[in-house]
Amino acid sequence: MASVLLVCTANICRSPMAEAIFKARLGEVFQTIASAGVHADPRGGPVDARAAAALARHQLALERKWRSRRVDPDLLARFDLTLAMEVDHVVALRRLATPEQHGRIRLVTDFVPELAGQDVPDPYFGPAAGFDAVIGMLERAAAGLLKAAREGRHERA
Repeated sequence: MASVLLVCTANICRSPMAEAIFKARLGEVFQTIASAGVHADPRGGPVDARAAAALARHQLALERKWRSRRVDPDLLARFDLTLAMEVDHVVALRRLATPEQHGRIRLVTDFVPELAGQDVPDPYFGPAAGFDAVIGMLERAAAGLLKAAREGRHERA
């Protein structure tokens, strides 16, 4: 498997944090790791400052030129695996995808057995501690995906 797309709502908090974590933890396993949002501003924008600060607290960062982007069918088609933060995102992504792509769209928490099927909470309207909690969940998901990839289980729905 060569590529992973991480998706949240606006591509300014959860999915960019996931992108930074997955690049740091899985960059040797996956050639391409990127993020997008189902409702991201089509003009693109910076990562939320609180997400960037949380990443910095964990010694992680995004590329300097990073900008948010909206997921579309062409982007979706370029990735081998798409991991969404919420069940609603999976539904929206499957509407954009071809039927053949549906099995490649999963929840990021599916790689953490005790969290499988759960949404990653959106920290946008909460305190800074929520961003750190999300980073913890995403770190566990990255570790779970790494284990699954090494065992050849990462493609199974």
